[in-house]
Amino acid sequence: MTTIVIKGGRTLQGTVRVSGSKNAGLPLLFAALLTAERCTMRGLPRVVDILTTLRLLERLGARVGDDEFSSIMVEAREFYSTEAPYDLVKTMRASFLALGPLVARTGRARVSTPGGCAIGSRPVDIHLAGLERMGVRIRHAHGYVEAEAEGPRLRGAKLPLDFPSVGATENLMMAATLADGVTVIENAAREPEIENLAGALVRMGARIEGAGTSNITIEGVRELGGFDVQVIPDRIEAGTLLIAGAIAGGSVYVEGARADHLDSLLVKLEEAGVEVESRDGGIAVTRRDRLVAADVRTSPHPGFPTDLQAQFMALMATAEGRSVIIEDIFENRFMHVQELVRMGADIKVEGKTAAVRGVPQLSGAPVMATDLRASVCLVLAALAAHNTTEISRVYHLDRGYERLEEKLSSVGACISRVRA
Repeated sequence: MTTIVIKGGRTLQGTVRVSGSKNAGLPLLFAALLTAERCTMRGLPRVVDILTTLRLLERLGARVGDDEFSSIMVEAREFYSTEAPYDLVKTMRASFLALGPLVARTGRARVSTPGGCAIGSRPVDIHLAGLERMGVRIRHAHGYVEAEAEGPRLRGAKLPLDFPSVGATENLMMAATLADGVTVIENAAREPEIENLAGALVRMGARIEGAGTSNITIEGVRELGGFDVQVIPDRIEAGTLLIAGAIAGGSVYVEGARADHLDSLLVKLEEAGVEVESRDGGIAVTRRDRLVAADVRTSPHPGFPTDLQAQFMALMATAEGRSVIIEDIFENRFMHVQELVRMGADIKVEGKTAAVRGVPQLSGAPVMATDLRASVCLVLAALAAHNTTEISRVYHLDRGYERLEEKLSSVGACISRVRA
């Protein structure tokens, strides 16, 4: 068993660089299935979800290569299979993004219903309803979604989404690039990762307008070429590192962090008493006094990210006063609360609302990670805690954070990974 051991109470000081975005890199990898030409992605993080996706692409028949400069090349000239099997996708919800590109290019796909963190139901109905409007027959069988195009090409359609789902927006946008006619995605997700994917698709020859807004228009083309793109910085990792500086005190500069991707978090950090300075090439945070309580409510971008809710709750656990945190995206994303309470936090949950009354200091304890963001929430809490914290089930952390212990150690944290 592997655990992360943290001796808390040390202030953090220095510069740490954010990695490329996992959530932007994953759809780029699946976009490579839309063309027979080589696609190059620069700056992809070496995290478990990325490595699992590369194995899946190879299983489908794509050639995969990398180099020492963090570039990954994918060339899907031919397919051995159009099935994304359960053994590869059971741990990762993003694997469902294989569906749109496969059915658009080959006319068929068989994709296991997705796994990932147990933070809510996250149904794929929005993806499937959009594909059906584009002329795809959908069948559910033995834990798989089987999709087959009704004609030689998908057809453009108006696709009003019930919710601005990031995954559905990405899946349908990719499928629409090879459809016959014009597709309009209404109530589309507006996250920076959507714009990053759209930029890559345009480089491939796709015709896309409106990415980053609520309405995206895609005019289908006959075929697409390759691309060579830089992955955007990981805004969730950047936000996590900024919160680390705030919770431990001191001053931390996160190189590569983009303020335009983190507006909602930066406003809340300032409200909590953290000094925030946006510079060319990064963001610095400084905390001199005790934090003060600040309320947050998660919502689709540009609102407060659900992927930073657990980290912000750890921050509020030692803030002066009472804060209210409302989770409006996922119905089961408070599983980290019971572990924070074990560390001395005062948190009461009722439905989708958590009331956090700050305590002067948390106390180190053995705790267990329940999902990706909960795991890093416990790391942050441990930085501010008295004595030592041992975090188990850290495989969740490795799905989305690259060299986190090394990065935190470089700015003064006492953190190590222990393998029993």
